[in-house]
Amino acid sequence: MRIEKIRSRNDVYQKFQVLKNNRNKRYKYHQFFVEGVRNLKEAYRNHWTIDAFLYTREEPLSDWAESMLKVVPVSCHYELSAELMRELSGKEDTSELLAIAEMRQDDFSQLPLQEKPMLALFDRPSNKGNLGTIIRSCDSLGVDGLILTGHGVDLYDPQVITSTMGSFFQVPVIRVSEHARLKSFIQQMKETYPDFQVIGTTSHHETPLDQLNLNRPLLFMIGNETDGLSYGLKETCDVLATIPMSDSASASSLNVGCAATVMFYEAARQRR
Repeated sequence: MRIEKIRSRNDVYQKFQVLKNNRNKRYKYHQFFVEGVRNLKEAYRNHWTIDAFLYTREEPLSDWAESMLKVVPVSCHYELSAELMRELSGKEDTSELLAIAEMRQDDFSQLPLQEKPMLALFDRPSNKGNLGTIIRSCDSLGVDGLILTGHGVDLYDPQVITSTMGSFFQVPVIRVSEHARLKSFIQQMKETYPDFQVIGTTSHHETPLDQLNLNRPLLFMIGNETDGLSYGLKETCDVLATIPMSDSASASSLNVGCAATVMFYEAARQRR
């Protein structure tokens, strides 16, 4: 095992910084930054490729951290000064272990196709916390995979990953930039599952969610926080669904993360 000691803000350290802060550089290197005990545990448990660990020997490591360093196969260990670890860590109490992991391919084959798959799509997410919440809700409520469309926040942003509380590494998430590729996938799903249904979400008065049969193969389409679903995606939907609101409510809609969670829960409830 190669161990490289870093005591200055050299080129290697600067690469760590850009992986954490620069979206374009992440995709250039095809790597991303991972922090947090639960995230690291889930990355290892779900067989993500971890290229390197970062830590300091100026302070004692926990038994858990020492165990990760021993059992997880990586190409290099980087021993940093405590000061450099504090600079890289996004936590008030400096994380004892950070990691550099490899991105996975954006391929529909990552999405599990079971007897009654439940999939979700999030169009042009504009808020890191909302994207993280939806990934976490997918994991909690049995959604098999998430598709991201359009230009939005970066899936591999450290704030997105941290907000999922480990679910990032459990739920397959793929980014699809070409509308034709998405339409081809939907057509394939309808050929494989004759009762496959594409359900668009809207805050306008359409079919109430609880009146739909969600105990069948389906894809939920969730729109951008401000603009909702794009016109092209709406055209691919079989039905538009609304979450019924209280007659006395002053709110006209729910936060997109909350709305997605309600929809996933209703599908999970019907399937039970």
